[in-house]
Amino acid sequence: MTIQNALASIAVKDLKKASLWYEKLLGKPADSQPMPEVAEWHFERGGWLQIYQNQERAGAGSVTLSVNNADNQIATLKQLGISTDNQIDNDIVKLVMIKDPDGNSIAFAQAKKSDMAQ
Repeated sequence: MTIQNALASIAVKDLKKASLWYEKLLGKPADSQPMPEVAEWHFERGGWLQIYQNQERAGAGSVTLSVNNADNQIATLKQLGISTDNQIDNDIVKLVMIKDPDGNSIAFAQAKKSDMAQ
């Protein structure tokens, strides 16, 4: 078996409301909605982010999204009115951690080493 890609999934309370929030966050509408309770965004290097409606699991998720410029991402988050207070900047990575409206954790990370996932 060879794993060819990864799909990150986040549980949300209300798919319609969450989809609108993630659309603003990611700068585009969902690329697909394969089921009524699921929305997906596809990224240029192959990864996917999926949100799905599940009230019992909502708020306990975590995902890291790789970006090529953390400073630009932080500026975008500030423009959207999202707190960027939780930042890390060291020799390995620069990242900002945020929460979605349901309490799920989202990290936007810029790798500083070529041997890290990007």
